[in-house]
Amino acid sequence: MSQFSLKMDIAENKLFTGESSATFSRAEAKKARAFHSQLTGYQPTPLCDLAALAQLFGVKKILVKDESKRFGLNAFKMLGGAYAIARLLCEKYQLDLAACSFATLKSAIKQPMTFATTTDGNHGRGVAWAAQQLGQNAVVYMPKGSAQMRVDHIRALGAECIVTDMNYDDTVRLTMNNAKEKGWVIVQDTAWEGYTKIPTWIMQGYSTMADEAVEQIQQAKLPSPSHVFLQCGVGAMAAGVLGYLVDVYGAKNLHSVLVEPDLADCLYRSGVKGEIVNVGGSMSTIMAGLACGEPNPLGWPLLRDCTHQFISCQDKVSALGMRVLGNPLGNDPRIVSGESGAVGLGILAAIHYHPQRDRLREQLGLNNDSVVLLFSTEGDTDVAHYREVVWEGRYPSNE
Repeated sequence: MSQFSLKMDIAENKLFTGESSATFSRAEAKKARAFHSQLTGYQPTPLCDLAALAQLFGVKKILVKDESKRFGLNAFKMLGGAYAIARLLCEKYQLDLAACSFATLKSAIKQPMTFATTTDGNHGRGVAWAAQQLGQNAVVYMPKGSAQMRVDHIRALGAECIVTDMNYDDTVRLTMNNAKEKGWVIVQDTAWEGYTKIPTWIMQGYSTMADEAVEQIQQAKLPSPSHVFLQCGVGAMAAGVLGYLVDVYGAKNLHSVLVEPDLADCLYRSGVKGEIVNVGGSMSTIMAGLACGEPNPLGWPLLRDCTHQFISCQDKVSALGMRVLGNPLGNDPRIVSGESGAVGLGILAAIHYHPQRDRLREQLGLNNDSVVLLFSTEGDTDVAHYREVVWEGRYPSNE
């Protein structure tokens, strides 16, 4: 078997308590999924059982939620933006969320609205899509270095898209200031002082995919997951999903691992220090959706309490995951997973081929009985780069 060593720094969480959150819970996830279920075109995304790969990697199961199939948008992010906008409009016009669809909401809007956000691609596309469904406007800001294809996808939905010369976190601040001046509604998946309601709703919206996954596991009579690997930018998705999963399974029964690019590893550093740590600079990782340097303060308490380990890894880990998922073993289904979606599987693959494989498996509690749940949160949202990695071998594992 080939062996190669990719950079993966693993930190134990010394602050783990296992305390769950009423805000990010099964009950809140059910509300979000009930809303999403009313949207035209809704269907649960596939939960893929990679049986042959699990056997190769020496675990019982590898289950991957394929979010490239979500509403034709090639990513999960619309779950958060659409749900937050719906909650906002229901509150504004005193509507019953349980009885609302986009058609209901569209007819209720009395004055034109503009929704503004900062994105690395997928979140902005989701907000633009929701605004289009509602007949409203969207203005989307993107950080420097954003892929042109991701810009084009947002503009194709009728939104104005502006690429700045700043990193993600500074672009968020620019968006906030411009929205305040122009009376736009900010739909952002991170929080700051005085801005918590909408990001909370966004995070709750993300939990729909976790509710689907648990239901699919139960319907297929699969064993419950022993491990979950969740990739992080600001930690909004991770907190929304992990909150639901620990409510269902219990934090002490689910070995949870957060994974970040080493150029934007704010949660890894926060986990090491025991308090929120911000990361600055360009954060020029290929994992564009994870290139965030400031943790979401709403998600941090739950991640601090319920995460077992934090991993900071190099971009080659994600590239490896993309290639493995796109070139399945045996009868396993093919999953087209983008840079930010594939890093969890990349960690499993990097461990398998590592010279210290046994030590790393023991450190993460992986064995023949392990059932690993992963969320491939995006497909090939940047097709050219996806092909450079998967077809042309960019970011090779053995150099």
